[in-house]
Amino acid sequence: MCECKFKPKCIFVDLDGTIVDPHQAYVEAAQTSFKAIGQEVPEMKVMLDIPKRVEQGLAIDDLIQGDVKKFKVVYFQAYHVLTEEKTRLLPNVSKTIELLSLKAKLALITMRHVSNQVVVKELDKFGVGKYFSSVMTAFDTVKPKPHPEAIFKCVQNFKVELCDCLIAGDSVNDIRAGKAAGIKTVGVLSGLYGYQELAKEDPDMILSDLTKLPDAIY
Repeated sequence: MCECKFKPKCIFVDLDGTIVDPHQAYVEAAQTSFKAIGQEVPEMKVMLDIPKRVEQGLAIDDLIQGDVKKFKVVYFQAYHVLTEEKTRLLPNVSKTIELLSLKAKLALITMRHVSNQVVVKELDKFGVGKYFSSVMTAFDTVKPKPHPEAIFKCVQNFKVELCDCLIAGDSVNDIRAGKAAGIKTVGVLSGLYGYQELAKEDPDMILSDLTKLPDAIY
């Protein structure tokens, strides 16, 4: 991993685990879903493993003792409702977003299967929506992260070069999307993934959280 500073013209930022803390939504969505299929609620580690697997397209069948299809339907419905009620900005992120917006254009890319209006409303509620020039969800692309489609669309709209871009996120999919697009990648440890999991993806930097990014770039 390179520790040298970089001067981006565009910064792509993930939402869950990077800007907001979704842990309560993850847990309550899992609890609701297990109860819906009549399964005893498992330990916390299992409940937090579900969103990691789901976003990577990995099977969760070994965690579910019952109707997996019903579990997923209930889980996604519950999660998207809960994110509107339970998510909170991670500590000091509001000021960080403001600082980053002074250094580069900001674009938010999330894998949430909701309209971008829903996410913009959430960002506005936290007072940070005004700093983003673009907000893209899974509904805005044919292929969401880790495919780089969203990055390519934003780069074209912003009229910047890929070599002047950077993506920061807590997930392996953020790093994979950035590498597929050929841009700088920064992993943050404020979400579900640990250091070793992110390090395997060979990002340019790994930071404890997004608040460290302004000092890591020009």
